[in-house]
Amino acid sequence: MKDLNFQTKAVREGHHATEEQEHSEAIFLTSSYRFKSAEQAADRFENKQKGNVYSRFTNPTVDAFQNKLAALEGAEKCQATASGMSAIFATIMTLLKPGEHMVASRCMFGTTIVLLNSIIEKLDIQITFVDLGDLDGWKKSVQKNTKLFLLETPSNPLGEVVDIEKLAAISKKNNIVLAVDNCVMTPALQKPLTLGADLVIHSATKYIDGQGRCLAGAVAGNGSIIDQISAFTRSTGPTLSAFNAWIVLKGLETLKIRMDAHCRSAKKLAVWLSDQSFIKKVHYIGLENHPNHEIAKKQQTGFGGIVSFEVSGGRAEAFRLINNTKMISITANLGDTKTTITHPSSTTHVRLSDEEKRQTDITENLIRISVGLEDIGDIIADIRP
Repeated sequence: MKDLNFQTKAVREGHHATEEQEHSEAIFLTSSYRFKSAEQAADRFENKQKGNVYSRFTNPTVDAFQNKLAALEGAEKCQATASGMSAIFATIMTLLKPGEHMVASRCMFGTTIVLLNSIIEKLDIQITFVDLGDLDGWKKSVQKNTKLFLLETPSNPLGEVVDIEKLAAISKKNNIVLAVDNCVMTPALQKPLTLGADLVIHSATKYIDGQGRCLAGAVAGNGSIIDQISAFTRSTGPTLSAFNAWIVLKGLETLKIRMDAHCRSAKKLAVWLSDQSFIKKVHYIGLENHPNHEIAKKQQTGFGGIVSFEVSGGRAEAFRLINNTKMISITANLGDTKTTITHPSSTTHVRLSDEEKRQTDITENLIRISVGLEDIGDIIADIRP
């Protein structure tokens, strides 16, 4: 199906019907699999014969999700995990060993920063943080033992962007794996692998599911690296359940349609917010005055559904606006059909130090909205003072 367009692949790729010839993908809710003989069991366990052994290793429903996401990202292989954070952890643990070094963007999901600072550094893995868009900073941070560049672009919640092609040139010159968290854009809007990245990481909990129903994660990209990550997850067990795999698998079928709708409404909201007297600043990469707009336009086919803005005042004023909403859901999740609103400093980034918040511009008057699929007029009306 290589020559098919994105939406066709999203609907058709990855599914191999059983003898029952089911039209919709089946859910294989089983922990283990039967063998025809002891000899077959031995061959399966020794990897002499292809086939399922145990659902911590492989599962047909999980395989279908992995195959479909790999096709949409243009990846050689994909490994699914129980959550986005387990996908990030598995990637780091596979690629680095004690005494080695990685470079990471300061502008990432708060829990990713906490993972790096509170767990990864305890394993004697050195980490250098740089500003996302500072290509010279990435270049100067490279050491002889640097094995990984880790980032998300656009960043959550401010929409900061790095030129992936230029960063990939730096990573390739130094034989460093470039891993891009593509959660905010999804392959419907951005394909980091085609721009030179080695891996893409997803919290499929977000837009890939798209309806806030379950947790899921994935890493896709270079086949030999994915094989190593698969070996790690097989032994450590951050397994994606068959049921959750089925949910995110079906989510992929409507991903492009949903992302286009999120983009349209987010742009309208950002434009409206820009004209409001109670708003100090709007952060949306789809606005031409955003400092990273041109780079984003070059490497993305849309600008996503995340709109962040600073209200005039501080935390009290931010809380007042959030609490005045009636329809919008006050929750830290994003990528849902339902519009959500949160205060990053006290939720998603609460465990960052004051200095880390200052470095990443997570201010007390900052609010993040994940624009859903409701009528944009109703969303605006709910925010209007």
